[in-house]
Order: sequence, then C-alpha cells, then structure tokens
Amino acid sequence: MKTAIIGGTGLYSAGDGRQIIQETEYGKAHLDVIDIDGMEVAFLARHGRGHTVPPHRINYRANMKALYDLGVRHVYASVAVGSMNPSYKPGDLVVLSDFLDFTKVREQTYFTGGEAGVRHVDMTDPYCKNLRQLFFDKAAELGVPIAGSGVYVTTEGPRFETAAEIRFMRLIGGDVVGMTNVPEAVLAKELGICYSAVGIVTNWCTGMTEDISGHEIDQLVGGRKDELTRLFIEVFKMHPVQSNCQCNASLI
Repeated sequence: MKTAIIGGTGLYSAGDGRQIIQETEYGKAHLDVIDIDGMEVAFLARHGRGHTVPPHRINYRANMKALYDLGVRHVYASVAVGSMNPSYKPGDLVVLSDFLDFTKVREQTYFTGGEAGVRHVDMTDPYCKNLRQLFFDKAAELGVPIAGSGVYVTTEGPRFETAAEIRFMRLIGGDVVGMTNVPEAVLAKELGICYSAVGIVTNWCTGMTEDISGHEIDQLVGGRKDELTRLFIEVFKMHPVQSNCQCNASLI
C-alpha cells in the first residue's frame, strides 16, 4: 500500500473496503483500506468516525506512523478551513502552500531525545511540490475549479479565533485558518512521506462577515468532498514517485 487520504470535517468515506487497526509505538490508528481498480488506498478519518476526537486531542504521531508502517509514501489530506482572504470564499478549494503554527500543547516530533535521538527537519517545502503540481494539473484536466494556493494558519482549538487574532494573522500573511494541519504536515516530513493538503473553505473567519452555522459548514463540505476525493484518487492512479521532490531527504 503506497497511498492514503486523510479526511477532515465531513470527509469520512471514500468507498467500500476493509477496516483495520494499526498498532504503533505511539498508539493505535483506525483506518479503512479500499481497493480502486486494483490499487489499495488507505483512508484515515482524522477526527475518528462520527467526529469524536477534538483537534487538540488527535493522536497525530500514531496516525502518521501507522500510515508509514503500512508502506504509505504519498498522502493527500483535506482540511476544513475558514477564510481570511477576500479572494477565497466559502465553497472554494485552496491548495496549501505554507503554514504558520500557533498550536500550544501538541507533540510535534518523533525525535524527542534519548533513544529517539535529536534530528531537525527542513521545511523549505512544507507540502510536497510534486503532489501539489499533480493536483493542479489533474484539476485543470477534469475541469475542477481551484481558487488558488494559500498559507494555512494552525490554531490549537477547539475554540474559533477572535476577530483581533484574525486581523493579526492576516497582517503576517495568513490566508486560511484551521486546527489540524500541524503537526500532521511536520510528522509526514520527518517520516519522509510526500504530503499535500487541500483546504475546503467552509466559512469566513471571525470579523470578516456574518457567522455561519454548523449545518451550513456540513453542506459546503459535502458539496466539494466527492470531487476532491476523486481528484486525489486520479492523481494516485498516475503512480507518483518520490524522485520528483525532496520529501524523503528532509531530515538534518
């Protein structure tokens, strides 16, 4: 198994398959494995089935290590995001190009000293440049509109951001905000996994415009999740290789 899709809010099923529980030294990860035209794809529901795990309690290290142990080397992830960029409206798809991290209490590394040692990881390309380009190319081929690229701001959650925080985040270059992409992207880089993420804009950030309800978020995500999953799978069918990026050579 070489490929996986990580789903966020509202993106929990990519098809029929078998369920597995993968044990790691960091805990268990629950996954679905689906067969698509003879190609196995692992699917991981980031918040658990039924959305039972809040963003600050997700076991990111177990999730990413489970995928790695299964042989996964290419991952696409979806993330539900709020927009602080007037060009990106609810319902848009935004490919993440960089991130700003404002999390506080999460385990962000596999290298914690002792037997694990001390290593650093290069974040020149936080998201695999090859997977990003393949996604843009396939979206254009299939006629799926992509709003553009954006800088993702990660907050601890589970609360939403204040209007003052959003004003600050806009000033320092943020485009969209969410609660889950860090440390997921960092851990993928430490493991040498090619990882790319696409945001589904569900709402305007606090202070940008009127509030949006949870029901409306579900509707917006549901309207884009099928085509997003289809795009991910179509890229996987191209059998991407790691020789087109530096993701598996990022440890220092």
